[in-house]
Amino acid sequence: MSRLRAKCPDCRTLTAVALDAGEYECHSCGRTFPAGLVRVPRAWGAGGESMAEAAYLELPYPETAVVEEDSLTEQNLALAAALPERPLVLGGCCCSHVGAVEGLATRYDRLAIVWFDAHGDLNTPESSPSGNLWGMPLRMVIDSGTVHPADVVLIGARNLDPPELEFIAASGLRTGAGELNGALDGTDAVYVAFDVDVLDPDDDVVCFMPEPAGLTVVEAAAMLRQIAGGRPLAGAGLTGLAPAPANGEPLTRLMSALGF
Repeated sequence: MSRLRAKCPDCRTLTAVALDAGEYECHSCGRTFPAGLVRVPRAWGAGGESMAEAAYLELPYPETAVVEEDSLTEQNLALAAALPERPLVLGGCCCSHVGAVEGLATRYDRLAIVWFDAHGDLNTPESSPSGNLWGMPLRMVIDSGTVHPADVVLIGARNLDPPELEFIAASGLRTGAGELNGALDGTDAVYVAFDVDVLDPDDDVVCFMPEPAGLTVVEAAAMLRQIAGGRPLAGAGLTGLAPAPANGEPLTRLMSALGF
Protein backbone atom coordinates (compact mmCIF):
# COMPACT_ATOMS: atom_id res chain seq x y z
CA MET A 1 0.00 0.00 0.00
CA SER A 2 1.30 3.48 -0.83
CA ARG A 3 2.09 5.75 2.11
CA LEU A 4 0.16 8.43 0.18
CA ARG A 5 -3.07 6.42 0.09
CA ALA A 6 -4.57 4.52 3.00
CA LYS A 7 -7.60 2.56 4.18
CA CYS A 8 -10.16 4.78 5.86
CA PRO A 9 -11.17 3.41 9.30
CA ASP A 10 -14.71 4.71 8.84
CA CYS A 11 -15.82 3.70 5.35
CA ARG A 12 -13.12 1.01 4.86
CA THR A 13 -12.23 2.22 1.38
CA LEU A 14 -8.72 2.89 0.06
CA THR A 15 -9.57 6.54 -0.46
CA ALA A 16 -7.75 8.25 2.42
CA VAL A 17 -5.09 10.43 0.78
CA ALA A 18 -2.09 12.12 2.38
CA LEU A 19 -2.23 15.88 2.83
CA ASP A 20 0.36 18.38 4.01
CA ALA A 21 1.78 18.05 7.55
CA GLY A 22 1.06 14.32 7.67
CA GLU A 23 -2.73 14.46 7.74
CA TYR A 24 -5.02 12.24 5.68
CA GLU A 25 -8.39 13.01 4.15
CA CYS A 26 -10.80 10.35 2.95
CA HIS A 27 -12.06 11.27 -0.52
CA SER A 28 -15.05 8.99 0.02
CA CYS A 29 -16.50 10.06 3.38
CA GLY A 30 -14.67 13.38 3.80
CA ARG A 31 -13.20 12.78 7.23
CA THR A 32 -9.66 13.99 8.04
CA PHE A 33 -7.13 12.23 10.27
CA PRO A 34 -3.99 13.54 12.02
CA ALA A 35 -1.73 10.50 11.38
CA GLY A 36 -1.23 7.38 9.30
CA LEU A 37 -1.35 3.98 11.02
CA VAL A 38 1.33 1.35 10.40
CA ARG A 39 0.64 -2.08 11.87
CA VAL A 40 3.55 -4.33 12.95
CA PRO A 41 2.06 -7.69 13.99
CA ARG A 42 5.27 -9.27 15.28
CA ALA A 43 6.71 -10.03 18.71
CA TRP A 44 10.38 -10.97 18.86
CA GLY A 45 10.45 -13.29 21.85
CA ALA A 46 8.88 -16.40 23.32
CA GLY A 47 5.14 -16.42 23.91
CA GLY A 48 4.35 -13.02 22.44
CA GLU A 49 1.58 -14.13 20.09
CA SER A 50 -1.06 -12.01 21.85
CA MET A 51 1.06 -8.88 21.41
CA ALA A 52 1.31 -9.59 17.71
CA GLU A 53 -2.46 -10.08 17.50
CA ALA A 54 -2.99 -6.75 19.28
CA ALA A 55 -1.42 -4.94 16.32
CA TYR A 56 -4.76 -5.46 14.58
CA LEU A 57 -6.78 -3.54 17.19
CA GLU A 58 -9.22 -1.07 15.67
CA LEU A 59 -8.00 2.52 16.01
CA PRO A 60 -9.50 5.58 14.26
CA TYR A 61 -6.58 6.26 11.91
CA PRO A 62 -6.14 5.35 8.24
CA GLU A 63 -4.05 2.22 7.73
CA THR A 64 -1.09 2.97 5.50
CA ALA A 65 0.88 -0.29 5.78
CA VAL A 66 1.19 -3.67 7.49
CA VAL A 67 4.81 -4.73 8.13
CA GLU A 68 5.26 -8.42 8.88
CA GLU A 69 8.76 -9.60 7.96
CA ASP A 70 10.62 -12.81 8.78
CA SER A 71 13.47 -11.21 10.73
CA LEU A 72 13.88 -8.13 12.89
CA THR A 73 16.46 -6.70 10.49
CA GLU A 74 14.03 -7.04 7.58
CA GLN A 75 11.25 -5.58 9.72
CA ASN A 76 13.34 -2.53 10.58
CA LEU A 77 14.18 -1.85 6.94
CA ALA A 78 10.62 -2.37 5.71
CA LEU A 79 9.13 -0.25 8.50
CA ALA A 80 11.58 2.61 7.96
CA ALA A 81 10.67 2.61 4.27
CA ALA A 82 6.90 2.41 4.90
CA LEU A 83 6.55 5.28 7.38
CA PRO A 84 4.10 7.99 6.35
CA GLU A 85 4.84 11.64 7.05
CA ARG A 86 3.36 11.45 10.56
CA PRO A 87 3.26 7.80 11.60
CA LEU A 88 1.44 6.05 14.40
CA VAL A 89 3.04 2.59 14.70
CA LEU A 90 0.95 -0.13 16.33
CA GLY A 91 2.95 -3.19 17.49
CA GLY A 92 3.60 -5.95 18.34
CA CYS A 93 6.43 -5.73 20.78
CA CYS A 94 8.70 -2.76 21.44
CA CYS A 95 11.04 -3.87 18.65
CA SER A 96 8.65 -2.10 16.30
CA HIS A 97 10.05 1.18 17.62
CA VAL A 98 13.50 0.35 16.23
CA GLY A 99 12.56 0.59 12.56
CA ALA A 100 10.39 3.62 13.27
CA VAL A 101 13.24 5.47 14.99
CA GLU A 102 15.73 4.47 12.29
CA GLY A 103 13.44 5.79 9.57
CA LEU A 104 12.52 9.01 11.35
CA ALA A 105 16.12 9.76 12.34
CA THR A 106 16.97 10.21 8.65
CA ARG A 107 14.47 13.09 8.48
CA TYR A 108 15.93 15.15 11.32
CA ASP A 109 19.38 16.27 12.41
CA ARG A 110 18.64 15.44 16.03
CA LEU A 111 15.72 13.24 17.10
CA ALA A 112 14.61 12.93 20.72
CA ILE A 113 12.93 9.81 22.10
CA VAL A 114 10.52 9.64 25.01
CA TRP A 115 10.30 5.95 25.94
CA PHE A 116 7.37 5.09 28.22
CA ASP A 117 7.86 1.60 29.64
CA ALA A 118 7.68 -0.33 32.90
CA HIS A 119 10.87 -2.06 31.78
CA GLY A 120 14.15 -0.65 30.54
CA ASP A 121 14.43 -2.43 27.19
CA LEU A 122 18.17 -1.84 27.68
CA ASN A 123 19.53 -5.36 27.74
CA THR A 124 21.89 -6.93 25.20
CA PRO A 125 22.00 -10.56 24.05
CA GLU A 126 24.77 -11.07 26.63
CA SER A 127 22.98 -9.43 29.58
CA SER A 128 19.38 -10.46 28.92
CA PRO A 129 17.94 -12.96 31.45
CA SER A 130 15.32 -14.16 28.94
CA GLY A 131 16.99 -13.72 25.56
CA ASN A 132 13.82 -12.06 24.24
CA LEU A 133 14.67 -9.32 21.76
CA TRP A 134 11.77 -7.24 23.04
CA GLY A 135 13.90 -6.51 26.13
CA MET A 136 16.59 -4.83 24.00
CA PRO A 137 15.16 -2.27 21.53
CA LEU A 138 16.04 0.95 23.35
CA ARG A 139 19.60 -0.30 23.75
CA MET A 140 19.65 -1.14 20.02
CA VAL A 141 18.87 2.40 18.87
CA ILE A 142 21.37 3.88 21.34
CA ASP A 143 24.22 1.47 20.60
CA SER A 144 23.73 1.92 16.85
CA GLY A 145 24.24 5.67 17.22
CA THR A 146 20.78 6.40 15.82
CA VAL A 147 20.06 8.56 18.88
CA HIS A 148 22.27 9.99 21.62
CA PRO A 149 21.54 8.87 25.22
CA ALA A 150 21.20 12.49 26.35
CA ASP A 151 18.31 12.90 23.87
CA VAL A 152 16.42 9.96 25.36
CA VAL A 153 14.29 9.85 28.49
CA LEU A 154 12.88 6.62 29.96
CA ILE A 155 9.65 7.25 31.86
CA GLY A 156 7.77 4.90 34.17
CA ALA A 157 10.41 2.15 34.44
CA ARG A 158 10.05 0.18 37.67
CA ASN A 159 11.37 -3.28 36.83
CA LEU A 160 14.99 -2.94 35.70
CA ASP A 161 17.66 -5.62 35.55
CA PRO A 162 21.06 -4.87 37.19
CA PRO A 163 22.86 -4.56 33.81
CA GLU A 164 20.24 -2.02 32.72
CA LEU A 165 20.84 0.06 35.83
CA GLU A 166 24.58 -0.08 35.15
CA PHE A 167 24.04 1.08 31.57
CA ILE A 168 21.86 4.00 32.68
CA ALA A 169 24.51 5.15 35.15
CA ALA A 170 27.34 4.83 32.62
CA SER A 171 25.61 6.28 29.55
CA GLY A 172 23.91 9.36 30.93
CA LEU A 173 20.51 8.14 29.76
CA ARG A 174 17.83 10.31 31.31
CA THR A 175 15.09 8.75 33.45
CA GLY A 176 11.88 10.07 34.94
CA ALA A 177 9.41 12.77 33.99
CA GLY A 178 11.62 15.42 35.57
CA GLU A 179 14.18 14.85 32.79
CA LEU A 180 11.69 15.31 29.98
CA ASN A 181 12.57 18.91 29.16
CA GLY A 182 16.29 18.13 29.23
CA ALA A 183 15.88 15.33 26.70
CA LEU A 184 13.89 17.56 24.34
CA ASP A 185 16.18 20.58 24.64
CA GLY A 186 18.02 21.33 21.40
CA THR A 187 16.39 18.53 19.40
CA ASP A 188 14.44 18.98 16.16
CA ALA A 189 11.56 16.60 16.82
CA VAL A 190 10.46 13.82 19.16
CA TYR A 191 9.32 10.23 18.76
CA VAL A 192 7.14 8.81 21.54
CA ALA A 193 7.51 5.08 22.21
CA PHE A 194 4.62 4.07 24.44
CA ASP A 195 4.60 0.55 25.88
CA VAL A 196 1.26 0.34 27.65
CA ASP A 197 2.73 -1.62 30.57
CA VAL A 198 3.87 1.81 31.79
CA LEU A 199 0.25 2.18 32.90
CA ASP A 200 -1.13 0.81 36.14
CA PRO A 201 -2.75 -2.59 35.51
CA ASP A 202 -5.82 -1.46 37.48
CA ASP A 203 -6.46 1.33 34.97
CA ASP A 204 -8.25 1.14 31.60
CA VAL A 205 -5.71 -0.58 29.32
CA VAL A 206 -5.06 -4.33 29.17
CA CYS A 207 -1.38 -5.03 28.52
CA PHE A 208 0.78 -8.06 27.82
CA MET A 209 3.20 -7.72 30.75
CA PRO A 210 1.56 -5.78 33.61
CA GLU A 211 3.60 -4.25 36.42
CA PRO A 212 2.05 -2.73 39.55
CA ALA A 213 2.24 0.94 40.55
CA GLY A 214 2.17 2.45 37.07
CA LEU A 215 0.86 5.70 35.66
CA THR A 216 -2.84 6.32 35.29
CA VAL A 217 -4.21 7.14 31.86
CA VAL A 218 -4.89 10.68 33.12
CA GLU A 219 -1.27 11.11 34.27
CA ALA A 220 0.11 9.71 31.03
CA ALA A 221 -2.16 11.96 28.97
CA ALA A 222 -0.88 15.02 30.83
CA MET A 223 2.72 14.04 30.01
CA LEU A 224 1.82 13.46 26.36
CA ARG A 225 0.32 16.95 26.15
CA GLN A 226 3.53 18.34 27.64
CA ILE A 227 5.60 16.51 25.02
CA ALA A 228 3.38 17.74 22.18
CA GLY A 229 3.85 21.29 23.40
CA GLY A 230 7.62 20.98 23.67
CA ARG A 231 8.81 19.85 20.24
CA PRO A 232 7.40 18.93 16.82
CA LEU A 233 6.11 15.37 16.86
CA ALA A 234 7.93 13.08 14.43
CA GLY A 235 5.73 10.09 15.24
CA ALA A 236 4.59 7.72 17.95
CA GLY A 237 4.28 4.01 18.60
CA LEU A 238 2.01 1.87 20.79
CA THR A 239 3.27 -1.53 21.93
CA GLY A 240 2.92 -4.23 24.59
CA LEU A 241 -0.85 -4.59 24.26
CA ALA A 242 -3.20 -7.47 24.81
CA PRO A 243 -5.75 -7.89 21.98
CA ALA A 244 -8.69 -6.58 24.03
CA PRO A 245 -11.14 -4.57 21.88
CA ALA A 246 -11.83 -2.27 24.85
CA ASN A 247 -8.24 -0.99 24.57
CA GLY A 248 -9.19 1.10 21.56
CA GLU A 249 -10.96 3.86 23.49
CA PRO A 250 -8.25 4.69 26.08
CA LEU A 251 -5.52 4.41 23.44
CA THR A 252 -7.39 6.89 21.28
CA ARG A 253 -7.64 9.25 24.26
CA LEU A 254 -3.90 9.00 24.85
CA MET A 255 -3.03 9.64 21.23
CA SER A 256 -5.45 12.54 21.11
CA ALA A 257 -3.57 14.07 24.06
CA LEU A 258 -0.41 13.79 21.97
CA GLY A 259 -2.09 15.58 19.08
CA PHE A 260 -2.96 12.53 17.02
